[in-house]
Amino acid sequence: MIARVLSTFTAVLVLASAASAQQTPAPREAVGTTGTTPSAQTPAAAPAPPAAAPAAAARAIETARVDPRDYKIGPEDILDIHVWKNEELSRERIPVRPDGKISHPLVNDITVAGLTASQVRIEVTQRLSQFIDPAPEVSVVVREIHSPKVSVSGNVRMAGYFELKTSDVTVLDMIAKAQGLNEFADKGNIKVIRRGQNGAIDFKYNDAINGKNGANFVVQPGDVIVVN
Repeated sequence: MIARVLSTFTAVLVLASAASAQQTPAPREAVGTTGTTPSAQTPAAAPAPPAAAPAAAARAIETARVDPRDYKIGPEDILDIHVWKNEELSRERIPVRPDGKISHPLVNDITVAGLTASQVRIEVTQRLSQFIDPAPEVSVVVREIHSPKVSVSGNVRMAGYFELKTSDVTVLDMIAKAQGLNEFADKGNIKVIRRGQNGAIDFKYNDAINGKNGANFVVQPGDVIVVN
């Protein structure tokens, strides 16, 4: 009887030991160079900083494409400058002074002689942009053309300075504006003096009136026609 009890007690102890061995082991320790240290957990990545607000886009400086055939403004021309939705800065019939400048509110004097209407528009826009944001819409119109002139002198009926309204005016056109040759004119001795050119250009009157190709050439602003 006693032997049976001891056998039962021994069996219980064996089962208890087996159950204890099956329990989850303690966390493993990482071995370092100087001893054992608990394994470090990987730190969470730091949140990315918020994206910077986009900077304001810089205004691109507009440039005008100049066609050599475009009209160049000169003294005595009359301009209209319109600023959209701003009547106070819009002006009509602005004369170009003999010094080639115009006056305009806020921007004072602007040199316009030798520029096209598009170039003047960009210049006015850039200057007004210093005071108005966003940049205003500006238009420039050449209302009247008075600056291109040709002088006709000598033996004509009405010598003087004559305006060029178009770009295709010829020497015969200018002589006609001077009321034609007078009775003392030498048709074989007519000269055209042109700025920047060495020597005068001979104008062959008879060839021109007979339609010879190239004889009746186009005049340029500042030409001086001398009829001897």
